[in-house]
Amino acid sequence: MKSRTRARALALQVLYEVDLAGHLPGVVLEERLFEMGQEGQAELTPELVEFSRQIVAGIIPIAEKLDDIIAAYAPEWPFDQIAAIDRNILRIAAWEFAISSLTPVKVAINEAVELAKLYGSDSAPRFINGVLGSLADRENEIRQQFQKGAG
Repeated sequence: MKSRTRARALALQVLYEVDLAGHLPGVVLEERLFEMGQEGQAELTPELVEFSRQIVAGIIPIAEKLDDIIAAYAPEWPFDQIAAIDRNILRIAAWEFAISSLTPVKVAINEAVELAKLYGSDSAPRFINGVLGSLADRENEIRQQFQKGAG
């Protein structure tokens, strides 16, 4: 797995646990980092840990608004029926390309599909690709929605 993909996977694990269990994000992140070291996985560089932190810190305060936007721009997928893992993959990709502008759209979608292959159901990659394709077509509109909310 590529290093930035591993950083996204870490952020996904944190967001998933925070989403389902309501645990504190900073504590969950530190626990996951510790577990990575205990399991003999290659540790993330400080830059990649910071990237994971940026994703988590960027998404948590706006998760509800992200969810509303995903639901509005991808209405063919009832949001309340989206699996928690898929919901968080969508949040990460949408945040990366439309809010933070850290990642080009195509890269964010490809990375999200890779995460869906690793953590989602058999149909998750296709589903994630479809939803993000709808969102990517509206990237500027989504960005404007968040800029309005910030003002």
